[in-house]
Amino acid sequence: MMHAATRQAVVALCRRLSERGYFAGTGGNLMLRIDASLVAVTPSATDYLLMEPQDVCLLRLADLQVVEGDRAPSVETGLHAHVMRSRPEVGCTIHTHQPLASACALIGEALPVPEALFELLGQEVPVVGYAPSGTSWLAGKLAAAIRPGRHAWLLRNHGIVCCGRDSTAALAAVEQLETLARTHLAARIEQHMQHQPEQRARLGAVQALLTKWKESA
Repeated sequence: MMHAATRQAVVALCRRLSERGYFAGTGGNLMLRIDASLVAVTPSATDYLLMEPQDVCLLRLADLQVVEGDRAPSVETGLHAHVMRSRPEVGCTIHTHQPLASACALIGEALPVPEALFELLGQEVPVVGYAPSGTSWLAGKLAAAIRPGRHAWLLRNHGIVCCGRDSTAALAAVEQLETLARTHLAARIEQHMQHQPEQRARLGAVQALLTKWKESA
């Protein structure tokens, strides 16, 4: 089996993302760069807690042709490939449907980033316009939003994409984006409670859920 260590690293990262609640079942996918021409990507429709290294797909980055792998590559391979091709310094990309950042993607507003997180996330987390999952249309919309120094994107009505120089940096971006999303949502709820006091009880219940999520993170 070619590049066994990298494929095992994909499996380990998927399981960690699942344990953290960022991947669920077959939802979510990632890509690791092997070298200038090869990447490893998660397989399509595979439970990540059951996935084995031989299931991980090896692809040529230039044309996404399968070099080795027992399963079909993720339908979101194009999303990851656009980032990898445009940003040669990026070693890992992760796409999730994580709860709080995905809620921000539904709202459809870019997230401002505090200066302390510029290196990890970029100066803002922009919104990529909606397109159906797994389509070249969606991949193209993400491609148009790629910029140097930008490491996270909200996919409208869908989820998020984060990247980093390696898997450690990409995972840190995923985690910090969820924390940033929680802070943003909490501020929006507080604002609505001030302007709509009649909704205080209902919004307070949502606020309590955000606090519970923070404590369990």
